[in-house]
Amino acid sequence: MMTQPRSMRVSTSDRIFDIIIIAVLVAIAVVILYPLYFVLVASFTAPRVVNSGRFLLYPVEFFPGGYLKTFKYPPIWRGYLNTIVYTGLGTAISIAVTTTTAYTLSRVDMFGRRWLMLLFSFTMFFSGGMIPSYLLMRNLGIYDTLWVMVLPGAISVYNMIVCRTFFETTLPKELLEAANLDGCNDFGFFFRIALPLSSTILAVMALFYASAKWNSYFDGLIYLMDNDKMPLQIVLRNLMLVGKNAATEMVGDAKSIAERRNQADQLKYCVIVVSAAPLLMVYPFLQKYFAKGVMIGAVKG
Repeated sequence: MMTQPRSMRVSTSDRIFDIIIIAVLVAIAVVILYPLYFVLVASFTAPRVVNSGRFLLYPVEFFPGGYLKTFKYPPIWRGYLNTIVYTGLGTAISIAVTTTTAYTLSRVDMFGRRWLMLLFSFTMFFSGGMIPSYLLMRNLGIYDTLWVMVLPGAISVYNMIVCRTFFETTLPKELLEAANLDGCNDFGFFFRIALPLSSTILAVMALFYASAKWNSYFDGLIYLMDNDKMPLQIVLRNLMLVGKNAATEMVGDAKSIAERRNQADQLKYCVIVVSAAPLLMVYPFLQKYFAKGVMIGAVKG
């Protein structure tokens, strides 16, 4: 009759060590998470309470005025629509360009592979600068158009290197040889075998590019002139400036001026929540792919 193996006895020193490690990790988590939680709570709390410096665990004197002002701002919905279009189209283009480039450079039989990789790596450290980029957009005829928000920066060299490493470590050359014996050419292998086996890295790349496109601010500020084409981040910036300018107008009594300033301060919390909420809702569904994909693409063997 087989006996059940006894569980290993944990020493007192090991238990103390585990308790210390858990306590340190909990403290770090609180330090990281509380500012985020505070922003959410402060966006629903009366400005007077927030500006008093109180430690908030839940909304005190519930005040939705910041969100009402944010969503009543006319360009906000147009900005949301523009950003959704820029993010969706830009992410699709970036994934298409990144995966095709990464797969090509992962093939050891690719002629000039090392020189091409050197050229891509060079762009990670050196660029033409802002003025040459501005002139390039104008000469290409995409200035103040949809394409100026999705084509520049369509490929991130860092993301491409991660994706290339994924293909190198996940798709063995024997798989390509077997596909060639069955009459599958390079295009067929990429679309019918390589991509279906790369759903993990595709989800990671989608998360990387979507978050970058969603938070894009500087490109719209430089390359766009039409207010109807502005992304959400620029619209929220303009809303903040409107609230700040209204708060600094020295009109009325001291109490009304202080109230406007408090509301302008609270507006920034509402703006942060409005701009970050979509990504925060999508991230939990991609988090498992994020951790797995980065490890597979970064570790060889």
